[in-house]
Amino acid sequence: MYYLSLSDYLKRIYGQKVYKISLQSGCSCPNRDGTISRGGCSFCSEGGSGDFAAPLLPVKEQIEIGIKRVEAKLPKVTEHKFIAYFQSYTNTYGDTAKLISLFDEALRDPRVIILSIGTRPDCISDEMISELKKLQDRYDKKVWIELGLQSVHDETAKRINRGYPLSVFDDTYKRLKASGLSVIVHVIIGFPWEDEKDILETIQYLSALTPVLDGIKLQLLHILKGTRLGEEYEREPFHVLTLEEYCSILVKCLKLLPSETVVHRITGDGPKKILIAPLWSGDKKRVLNTINQAIKLASDT
Repeated sequence: MYYLSLSDYLKRIYGQKVYKISLQSGCSCPNRDGTISRGGCSFCSEGGSGDFAAPLLPVKEQIEIGIKRVEAKLPKVTEHKFIAYFQSYTNTYGDTAKLISLFDEALRDPRVIILSIGTRPDCISDEMISELKKLQDRYDKKVWIELGLQSVHDETAKRINRGYPLSVFDDTYKRLKASGLSVIVHVIIGFPWEDEKDILETIQYLSALTPVLDGIKLQLLHILKGTRLGEEYEREPFHVLTLEEYCSILVKCLKLLPSETVVHRITGDGPKKILIAPLWSGDKKRVLNTINQAIKLASDT
């Protein structure tokens, strides 16, 4: 069974391993500040899915901190290249000119070869798309837009307090792709009210998008302290996926994806200090080994 991993894709395009540094723009989220709702999506921690990001400093300083952190673990035999990932909250939710200035600062660093921006599809104006395309052209560096869709199902959108319908995603996807920007979609596997059929329907929907989806992040549902879902679980525990169940569903998801779609993530790891369940997800080495074994087994059969 073949799928195109992010690591393989980057080596193919850039000829070397590329590392990611997580940055902060200082943006909030309309699902937290009262514009749409308060409290955020039901699964989202106070870190806004950026629990491993650098502290909020000038972008240049954040990049230096992030690169030093990565390079401390690496041999100093090659010139390392990086993805500048604005991760926390909604990084196109704010003044366009100010945000473009931050993104420009990241792309000016010669060690940064890709800009990746996490956001919501209901927070990307035509002006923002146009300015991001100008940055991509000016620096001749890829700009990725990461959209937190999680699921195509209306019930899930309501239960996680996502705050926008699927039609908004569809419209934004078309606008982004028409501009020449790359789109990566986040999907969560393991919502207790979704069964395998529901999950695979989300993947089938994304696999049928035109133009073809550039990338996908497949993420296990983590139940975290301080989230609405965490509070629900602590009041009345519900079923969370076992490692074996997750691997089985993941393999089926990978089989459905177009060969051109880059798989950026196959699990993810929640901060151990606030992880409630599933606890097996805290052992990243074991999780990845088990996933890789399941993929190999699927390839051999």
